[in-house]
Amino acid sequence: MATAIIYYSKHHGNTKKLLDAIAASGSDVELVDATEKHELDLSKYDRIGFASGIYYGKFAEQVLTFAKVNLPTGKDVFFIATAGNPTKNCFNSIAEVTEAKHCKELGRYISKGFDTYGPFKLVGGLQKGHPTEEEIQGAIDFYKSL
Repeated sequence: MATAIIYYSKHHGNTKKLLDAIAASGSDVELVDATEKHELDLSKYDRIGFASGIYYGKFAEQVLTFAKVNLPTGKDVFFIATAGNPTKNCFNSIAEVTEAKHCKELGRYISKGFDTYGPFKLVGGLQKGHPTEEEIQGAIDFYKSL
């Protein structure tokens, strides 16, 4: 089953660690960095994932814009996120985009991620050491369960 995961992972590479592990697990997945590729024909993929660190409670603008521009109507989608403060609301921004395109959501995975953004830098950051090996394995298990 052909799968593309569009992602943004810049500050500490937390999200990319999860995605690299998924790709290395033998999964047939193409990773697409939303900062390097702005347009892509996603119609050839059976499933499309969107992955991002969480910034001010939502997915990175680069991923949201990519989805708005490139996501075909009616696709199967899933979401992966890392956050210094993981909450269920973290997925609202990307879910709004995919719902507007009548996509079927397959699932969501979130793990803690090392965060030194803004005021967290002053205290040495949040969630040091995350994502852990257990959280990385959790992402692999989540993907394989789709």
